[in-house]
Amino acid sequence: MADELAPGPAGEPTAGAPLAPASGAVPVVRPLTPADVPAVAALERELFERSAWPEVMIREELDAFGRYYVGIDDEAGLAAYAGSWFDGDVSQVMTLAVSTRAQHRGWGRALLRTLLDRARSDRAQAVFLEVRVDNEPAIALYRSEGFEILTRRRRYYQPEDVDAWTMRLEL
Repeated sequence: MADELAPGPAGEPTAGAPLAPASGAVPVVRPLTPADVPAVAALERELFERSAWPEVMIREELDAFGRYYVGIDDEAGLAAYAGSWFDGDVSQVMTLAVSTRAQHRGWGRALLRTLLDRARSDRAQAVFLEVRVDNEPAIALYRSEGFEILTRRRRYYQPEDVDAWTMRLEL
């Protein structure tokens, strides 16, 4: 199935050659490195515009305690990325993004499942995330993986003043 990952040793994502967009191959999910920071920042600007994380924040996030960041490459470079934070009890999806050129390939699901697998291996009790209330494709993805809406967070996304749903998946 196109949404499944090819796990490497100890269940970690495998590294490998970039995938061609029409290959139909299983996406290769790999850990992000400091060298990926400029590409992540470019995708942040493409997808999130005014609320994009700056490079310094991305770099700090990659180095922060309990963080786990992964990405998927295509022929043009980094095309999707996601990250989580495990605090010793629960896991929080910090970000999940797929470039416009790589959407509708199941890569968001592949990244989410990688984060969920990591949360399970960390023995997290639950996974939480925030999602824009107007992001129907993302909400549908999260619901399809078992997440439930807990509450609405008013004006969560700044500077746009957009509300977010807080969602939870019990593990």
